Formats: sequence, structure tokens, C-alpha cells
Amino acid sequence: MNKLTTDKSIKGHVAILAASVMWGLNAPIGKVVLNSFSALSVTTFRMVGAAAAFWIFSFFLPKEHVSSKDLLRLFFAALFGVLFNQGLFTFGLSLTSPIDASIITTTAPIITMIVAAIYLKEPITHKKVLGIFIGALGALILIFSSQASSTSASSSILGDILCLLAQLSFAIYLTVFKDLILKYSPITISKWIFIYASICIIPFSYRDISVIDFSAIPIDMILRIAYVVLVATFLAYICMMTGQRTLRPTIVSMYNYVQPIVASISTVILGMDTFGWKKWIAIGLVFLGVYIVTQSKSKAQIEAERKKD
Repeated sequence: MNKLTTDKSIKGHVAILAASVMWGLNAPIGKVVLNSFSALSVTTFRMVGAAAAFWIFSFFLPKEHVSSKDLLRLFFAALFGVLFNQGLFTFGLSLTSPIDASIITTTAPIITMIVAAIYLKEPITHKKVLGIFIGALGALILIFSSQASSTSASSSILGDILCLLAQLSFAIYLTVFKDLILKYSPITISKWIFIYASICIIPFSYRDISVIDFSAIPIDMILRIAYVVLVATFLAYICMMTGQRTLRPTIVSMYNYVQPIVASISTVILGMDTFGWKKWIAIGLVFLGVYIVTQSKSKAQIEAERKKD
């Protein structure tokens, strides 16, 4: 691996890590927002707000032409990467507890590995399986060690299923549309998928949005909504797509395990939990799992080795 490839890989890991941190903080913040607004309204805030941000930002960048064929594919990318993923997870989070939602996110690397094996013919190696298992073990230790301090015990099977379907949707997006991510810049991709997602959801959410008295929303809630839209969506998607350009889908999905770490650390900072030895072990397992998966061989590497032989 040459220096240029290594530098790109490091940039990809940093970008995905940053996105995971933003999404990790979004679970508790988004739950508070959902206590005041419907899931449909919050999903619309994210999609329309992010679409506006991406289009405004794109005006300051060189214009990038997108072919008609790719515009059609971007529509389906919007369905799986934004509409179904965000919509199903937001609805699921509104019905279940943050703990359950966090547990469900640990299935993402497993689902992504299976989808990548089917669609991209990526090999399911021993290292990949071991890394996913170790990472999942660490994430689950973190989640369950924080469960006792959670004040929310509400959960539902429907909410859990919706969160699970959200992970499947995102796994499809990571694998099936990876070529588009490599072809266009993150801003170009994002501005189209979010405008498509907005167009799809507005007809269903218009009633919920129309009855909101925006002038009566307190400042602290506006700041929370701003975080959900501008940080956990706008900035996080830029980081995620930047990382996706250089990293394999399974590696990208492995960073889902970072989200429980962020949630756990945030509760400690807020004085809602303590940081014992179990959490340190769990964090170590998560990053060990990520490292092992990064060391697994890709389809291209295996084929290159076969050609040398």
C-alpha cells in the first residue's frame, strides 16, 4: 500500500469516525426532539433542512454535471440512503427506547457484510467475522452497562423492527450505490438525494408540519433541531460519504459501534453515569474489532494475489 493510498485511508477513517460521533450524540438529542414533535415532522426537518444546506453550499463550489441515468439512480439511492434509513429509524426511535435502538444498530456491520457478499461479491473472511463479533461484543457491553442508568424503559417490537429495517436500508445504500459515491463529490450526491427525499416525504408530512407553531418553539429546542439537521445530517453525511470513497462498505458500517461509546461518554459528562472498567474494556473491544476488519482482505486484494500466483 503506497503513501497516497494510506493517506486516503486515514482520511476516510477520520471522516467516518467523525460522522459516527455526530450520530452517536444524535440519539439522545433526537429523542428529546421527538418528545415535542411527531416522527414524521422530525424526519422532514432533517431532509428538507439538509437539502437546503447542501444546495446553498453547492453554489460556492464548481458545478458538477450529473447524467440523466445517474439522476435516476440517485433517486433510488435517496430512498435507501435517506428516506427509508432516516424515516424508519426515526419512527422506530419514537416507539422504542434509545437502548433498544442502540442495540439494533450493532446489526449493521453483519447486514452490510452479507449484502456486500451478495452484491459486490466481497469475501466473508475469518478476520471480518471475528472483527464484527468482537466489535459487537464491545458495543453490547457498553449498552447493557448503561441500561441500569437509563430512565426510559419503553420499547416495542414494532419500533425494534423499524430500526432493524433502517439498518438493512443503509446497508443496501452502502453497497449498491458505492460506484456513484466514487464518481461524484459528496456535496453533489447529497444535494440530489436529499432533495429527492424531501419531495417524497412532504406530501405525507404536510399536515404534521402545517399545525406547528414555529414562533412558540423555545430556543433550546431550536438548538436541538439545528443539531439534528445541520450536524447529525448535513455534516455527518459529508463525512460519511468522504469515508465511503476510500473504505469498503463493511468497514464503514463497523463504525456504528462507535455510537454507543459516544452515548456512554456523553452520559458520564452529564453526570448521569460513571465510567468503570467495563466501559474501558468495551471501548477497547470496539476499536479492536474495527482494526481486525480493516485488516481483512478485499475482493480486489484476493484477485491481485491470485494473479501473482
